[in-house]
This record gives sequence, structure tokens and C-alpha cells, in this order.
Amino acid sequence: MSKDQYILILTNFPDAESARQIGTQLVELQIAACVNLLPSSQSIYRWKGLTECKTEVPVFIKTTHNNYKEIETRIREVHPDQVPEIIAVPIDHGSPDYLAWISDSTFD
Repeated sequence: MSKDQYILILTNFPDAESARQIGTQLVELQIAACVNLLPSSQSIYRWKGLTECKTEVPVFIKTTHNNYKEIETRIREVHPDQVPEIIAVPIDHGSPDYLAWISDSTFD
């Protein structure tokens, strides 16, 4: 796949500080162009047969397809959940200038 196949990675962290730490690390390593930390939200889900509810900080990561594996690895290294949410969604369309900026801000 070419470097210019863009993706949006969605994940959640248990608090703003841990979300900020991973976001900063990904941008400083130039494997993510931008990381958005959203206000905390409530997640309701089933885990091991029980309905769970917890507060989390949603994180949006803009990057390229070639950086996905390294980002997934780094999230797994620091995330406290046994099975953290890590979902990649292709970016099929976007402002050409913004997509070019993602390419310029990352490398593989």
C-alpha cells in the first residue's frame, strides 16, 4: 500500500493524562500527524458476560495506513485494558491540502 492511504484510528483511554501522553508520543515519533482528545464519555459494553460502564477519553488519530501497526503496538504497550479498542477507518476523501499535510507530517 502506498504511504498516501490515509486512515483515522479510533481508541479510548481511561483518563485525559494517559490519552495526552500517547497522543504526544505518536506525534513526536511522526507516526501520527494529529491526535484529537475529546471530552470524556461514558462507554457501556459487555465484558466477560457482564454489562460494564466506565468513563473514557475518546482519541482520534490521523495517519497513513503504513503507520497503523506501529501505532497499534504503542497503544497496546501502555493501555490498561486487556483488549483496548483500536479501530482504523479509511479516509476515502478529504481536503487535498489536509491530506498532503498528513503525508508531510508522518513517515514510514
